[in-house]
Amino acid sequence: MQTVSPTESWEHSHVFDEGNPLAERNTLWAVVLTAVMMVVEIVGGWTFNSMALLADGWHMSSHALALGLSVVAYVAARRFAKDSRFAFGTWKMEVLGGYTSAILLVLVAGLMLFQSIERLIAPTTIHYDQAIVIGVVGLLVNLACAWLLRGGHSHGHDHGHGHGHGNHGAHGHHDDLNLRSAYMHVLADAATSVLAIAALFGGKLWGASWLDPVMGIVGAGLVAVWAYGLLRDSGRVLLDAEMTAPVVQEIRDVIAASPVQATLCDLHVWRVGKGKYACIVSLATTQAAEPDDFKRQLRIHEELVHISVEINRPLISLPPPDRDRITGNMAVSS
Repeated sequence: MQTVSPTESWEHSHVFDEGNPLAERNTLWAVVLTAVMMVVEIVGGWTFNSMALLADGWHMSSHALALGLSVVAYVAARRFAKDSRFAFGTWKMEVLGGYTSAILLVLVAGLMLFQSIERLIAPTTIHYDQAIVIGVVGLLVNLACAWLLRGGHSHGHDHGHGHGHGNHGAHGHHDDLNLRSAYMHVLADAATSVLAIAALFGGKLWGASWLDPVMGIVGAGLVAVWAYGLLRDSGRVLLDAEMTAPVVQEIRDVIAASPVQATLCDLHVWRVGKGKYACIVSLATTQAAEPDDFKRQLRIHEELVHISVEINRPLISLPPPDRDRITGNMAVSS
C-alpha cells in the first residue's frame, strides 16, 4: 500500500506561468530577419556612401539586440521555471526583459533625436535612389516581423470565471510585456522606415531635404511615448504595485460577504504570471473558522493562484471569576 504524506494535499508547484512558446519562436525569427536586414543596410550604406542608410543600419542593430534580449528572457524563464530559488516562479524574468528593452527604446529615441537635429543643422548629401530601395526593403522586413509578433500573446488565457463578475481578461493583465517590448521595437523600426521613405521621396521629388531630419524628430517622439508606456507597465509589475488591480476589490468583497464575520486586517497582492496573482490575507474573527474556509471562497476568482490566509483571534473580555464557586470546588477536591 502506498504511503501518502499528510501534507501532500497542500503541496503545489510554484510554476504559475506556462510561458509563451509561440512568442519565443516567433521572436527568434524576428531576430534573424532584423539581423539580416541590419547587415544589408550597413553594407549598403558603406557601399553607396549613404550616411542615412549606415545610420539606419546601426539604429536597427539596437532593435536586433533588444529582440535578442527578449528571446534570452523567454529561454531563461523556461529553463529556470522549476528552480527552487525562485519562490514565485520565473515569469518576472520576461517582465525584466521587457523593462530593459524599454530602456533601450529610450536610448534609441535619444539617438534618433540627436542625429536628426545634427542633420538639420548640418545637412549631408543623400543618395535618394539607393536609400529609398533599401528603406522599402527594410519596411517590408519590419512588417514581416510585426506579423510574426502580432498574435504570440494569444495562447488561451481569455477564459471566463462563470461566477458572476465577468471575464477577468477585461482586467487587462494578460499582456505579455516581453512580447510587447519586442513588438514595440519592430513597430518603432517600421514607423521610422515609413517616415524615412516619405522624407526621401519629398527630398527626391521636391528638393525638401529638411524633411529627413524633421521626420527623424517626429519618429523619436513616437518611440519615446511607446517606451514610456512600456516602462510604466513593466515597472509596476517589478515593483509589485498591484493594489489598484480589480482583483484586490474582489478579495475585499469576498471577505465582506463571507458567512463568517471577519475583519480584514492586512492584504498583500502581487502578480506572479500573466493575469495571475498571489495574495496574503490577514483576518481577525471571534468565530470558529479555519483558513481553508476563506480559501475556498477566494478560489472562485481563477486569477488567484496562490492564496495565504492568516486568522487572528482577538482577546475576548471574560466576566470576573466566581470566587465562591472556585472556593467550593477547592473544598470538595480536598
